[in-house]
Amino acid sequence: PKGVGRKIRNDGKEREGTEMTVILVIAAVTVALYLLAIMPRMAHRPDRQPFLGVYYAHRGLHDNGGDAPENSMRAFKKAVEAGYGIELDVQLSKDRVPVVFHDFTLERVCGVKGKVYDYTYEELQKFRLYRSEERIPRFEDFLEMVGGRVPLIVEYKVEWTDVSVCPLADGILRDYRGTYCIESFNPLALLWYRRHRDGVMRGQLSDAFLQEEGLKGLLYFVLEHMLLNFATKPDFIAYNHKYYWTLSRQICKKLYRCLAVAWTVKSQKELEARRKDFDLFIFDSFIPAGTAADRRGKIRMGSVGK
Repeated sequence: PKGVGRKIRNDGKEREGTEMTVILVIAAVTVALYLLAIMPRMAHRPDRQPFLGVYYAHRGLHDNGGDAPENSMRAFKKAVEAGYGIELDVQLSKDRVPVVFHDFTLERVCGVKGKVYDYTYEELQKFRLYRSEERIPRFEDFLEMVGGRVPLIVEYKVEWTDVSVCPLADGILRDYRGTYCIESFNPLALLWYRRHRDGVMRGQLSDAFLQEEGLKGLLYFVLEHMLLNFATKPDFIAYNHKYYWTLSRQICKKLYRCLAVAWTVKSQKELEARRKDFDLFIFDSFIPAGTAADRRGKIRMGSVGK
């Protein structure tokens, strides 16, 4: 009968309409949750002004083939004298002394086996950085040398869940009178700062882990897309400049107006190409054009990779 057929067709349309409504609601909720997940700190942000207008020398103004290797006091002194900010790495020795060193293992830089935390600070002093006369610096000695003359980006090296480097290094930073901020790839370090030192500017380091590193799994997906920002509330995002187009990074900068830091730029060409995408630049392997060091010339630079 015509009435029955019409009712069936109407019921079908109603079901289709209901299904579409459910799909749209689910999509809207998913987008809303995603935007909330990556939201950085929005209120009571620390003053970013002291960090602007400065280029940051990656692990100091270093040359791993010369007398000023990465994360050495000589490389840091050269950066300070040239007027550059400094990006450096901090972790703990076996006797819980905060030291300046990037890798968790010693083999690449010092040519010895083991990890930094396998040795006491005194034992670490027996190793040379890239066969130079430079040794692994204490974080405290580094801060004393800089003396507030240039702004610092301090990266905390937290391998898994032990964040004890945070309170120990922060105990030293509390007495430091210069401009500094902290950053880490590990969200737990940012979470510690949010809970204990919320007034310190903190940054989430990230990368296209699934593409650049070939790493797999849910953890690296979450880290790549910064889905824990809702908990850590970073003040800036430091991202591999090659992946400037990553959606989460762009939303943080353009929608949330979060400070964007580029790591690690290795040529003037790369720097110019990304000027509109980032606010601050961490560099190595070249001297940024137009800076005082560029005008003076005669500064040798080397590359260390990321």
